[in-house]
Amino acid sequence: MKNKHKLLLGSMFSLLALGLAACTSGKASTKSLKFSEPTTLMTLDQSKLVDQVSDVTLNNTNEGLLVMTKNGKVVPGVAKSYSVSKDGKTYTFKLRHSKWSDGSEVTAADFVNGFQRTENPKTAAAYQYLLEDVKNADAVAKGKKPVSALGVSAEGKYEFKVQLDKPESYFKYVVTMAPTYPQSAEEEKKYGSGYATSSDKQLYNGPYKVTGWTGTNDTWKLVKNNEYWNKDNVKVRQLDFSVSKDPSTTMYQFEQGNLDSMVLSGKNQVNNYKNSKQYRARKEAGTYYLEMNQTKNKLLKNVNARKALSLAVDRNQLTKSVLGNGSVPAKGFVASDMSSYKGKDFADQAEVPEAVSYNLTEAKKLFAKGLKQLGMKSASLSLLADDSSDSKTVTEYLQNQFQKLPGLKVSLENLPSKVATDRTEKGQFDVTLDAWIADFPDPVSFMSLEMTGNGYNHGGWSNKQYDSLMNNANGQDANNFGKRWDDMVAAHKVLLNQQGVVPLYQLVSPQLLSKNVKGLSYYPSGGNFDFRTLK
Repeated sequence: MKNKHKLLLGSMFSLLALGLAACTSGKASTKSLKFSEPTTLMTLDQSKLVDQVSDVTLNNTNEGLLVMTKNGKVVPGVAKSYSVSKDGKTYTFKLRHSKWSDGSEVTAADFVNGFQRTENPKTAAAYQYLLEDVKNADAVAKGKKPVSALGVSAEGKYEFKVQLDKPESYFKYVVTMAPTYPQSAEEEKKYGSGYATSSDKQLYNGPYKVTGWTGTNDTWKLVKNNEYWNKDNVKVRQLDFSVSKDPSTTMYQFEQGNLDSMVLSGKNQVNNYKNSKQYRARKEAGTYYLEMNQTKNKLLKNVNARKALSLAVDRNQLTKSVLGNGSVPAKGFVASDMSSYKGKDFADQAEVPEAVSYNLTEAKKLFAKGLKQLGMKSASLSLLADDSSDSKTVTEYLQNQFQKLPGLKVSLENLPSKVATDRTEKGQFDVTLDAWIADFPDPVSFMSLEMTGNGYNHGGWSNKQYDSLMNNANGQDANNFGKRWDDMVAAHKVLLNQQGVVPLYQLVSPQLLSKNVKGLSYYPSGGNFDFRTLK
């Protein structure tokens, strides 16, 4: 998303290419500001969020109890204040008087509905796991108890209470995320299965509202929401979005002054502009990695075959020569420079060098060993990814490297992002190129994904030791930062030693900004861009 979230949210997520512009006046602009996206907007349903474009859109058109800002700091959102019980298991939020975009009140009941809808098994929310520590969440998610049993309640119109089964040190971050935003039960009832499938079938309580999105088209607008409680501090009136999958076309539009910002694609564009005053390189708390279908594919159930795939990838060559966009080799599954303890970065402390190293000779030996163990002489795999320019470049490189392994043939499936995401979620792949941007600056935002049964564990990797360590981190050690940290470090090493995933690279997003862009807030994790600060 995030997806987020996190590469999808936290998620699967698609690369974000934003064209941003802003006037320099302190008054609201009367101009339309133009944005370019390489992939489509996939959903306006807070509970069904899976991609980064939707995450950024929802974070700027809706608002949760709290709002995450720079350096992982949270500030009041719809909740003007909150308190936590001594045992860390009860959160009480005092709500400000705020409104939906149609002028109706946002109340505690809307937050109850939002939480319940995300946890309801009928919703099939990939982010359902976010609420796993809320009282009765597991029973509700499994259909053993009604959604009304979930530990959330409205104490009048302006007090919302959450009861947890156990303390959760990062819960303040959870309530900054779209799956915990308020949702109008009346709006949901009004549109039924059509709820949030287009911009006119959704309400918005944030700085902007979406218009012009039919659910399938490649253009939409964010228009200032005059019902937003903090509307006086939103200076830019309208933002226009359009999808452009061709980097050359996007560059031409930027050079013609039709875009005030774009994300560069490929080493040629980066090399041409990296010395420009307009150039920015934004390092994200995001990792590109491969998920391998370990529930349906015989070959990928074999740890030696999985390790061989990882060892066949020269990450330095991939990032420097193939991508050339500033991205760096992944040290592991969790992104670097995101979270540290006692001066030690998590990615450094939890590193397993051989799991992200290049050694083609050893890769060939392990792959041959894996084939022999399985009684196979050859194998074929399909590599799934979206059809963006960078994804095509990466998958073509991986295909070439993997086919150096003895007896392996690899075919490519580069599909529109929505189709690729749907296939991934349904487990209809052998190997898929995935990515994740942390929803908040804590290793658990990555680590939870690979727990058994998590909605984002598309490859179906399952390990009892890993689950036990993560359960300790989220349970008995939740309030002991040192022990919790050690649990996650150990779990990360289990994941890499078993090659549950193949980390590839940490994303750096190279961007061009015109001199007109002022006040844009960017955060390495979460929804990335905050448009309400544009001036």
